[in-house]
Amino acid sequence: MTVEPRFETGTFTPRPGPGAPLRMLRAQALTELRLALRNGEQVLLTLLIPVALLVGLSLLDVVPLPEPRVAAVTPGVLALAVMSTAFTSQAISFGFDRRYGVIRRLAATALPRWLLVAGRLAALLGVVVIQVVLLCALAALLGWQPAGAGIGWAVLLVLLGCAAFGSLGILLGGSLRAEITLAVANLVWFVLLLAGGIALPIAQLPGPLAAVASALPSGALAEGLRGALADGHAPGWGPVLVLVAWTATATALATRTVKLR
Repeated sequence: MTVEPRFETGTFTPRPGPGAPLRMLRAQALTELRLALRNGEQVLLTLLIPVALLVGLSLLDVVPLPEPRVAAVTPGVLALAVMSTAFTSQAISFGFDRRYGVIRRLAATALPRWLLVAGRLAALLGVVVIQVVLLCALAALLGWQPAGAGIGWAVLLVLLGCAAFGSLGILLGGSLRAEITLAVANLVWFVLLLAGGIALPIAQLPGPLAAVASALPSGALAEGLRGALADGHAPGWGPVLVLVAWTATATALATRTVKLR
């Protein structure tokens, strides 16, 4: 019995060689984004906690803040969202992906290592965009009106914050065991929330602590967002240089210390 071919000869032609980098990046980023959004614990950390803080600190007089409270709270909550996604969630997921051999298997495919990292960073940027849109919409419902002149500066600061915290997350998750990464990442998140210039402006922290917080990426990002969104001011060179310095330092260390297993 003769079977008629379903396709004309030459329809499928082998093309050995690496795929297009942009296509591989898009596929990897979308895969990482779907995995991140399916993880209930990460969604809780990255979205529900910032939402609870935004509503609670805006409506309840639990800490001294200038009026309107939502205008003082929103920039810090946005900085917290960036830190939660780019640092804490990134470090934990990267650490457990190493533990279960996911990173090692991906490294054995045709996907270059730089594309593996770029895909994770693009995915976390997608999560941050979702967070920022939802948080800004909620803040607007609470009466927040950002300074229009500072929105562009705020976008730049968020991108720099993602780069700084993302590189730190990869450094931590790629250097320590998964269980240690889990503990250290959550501890650092808690400390920076309380004493890193996020929950309270740096001006309200004690002198030595304020000096330390201003040199941390959390303090630089939060203070830069406060100035841009509340007053419409450019962040100045201070916060920008702090974020760039942390990005460069963490990236340089990560290229030397990150392990695949």
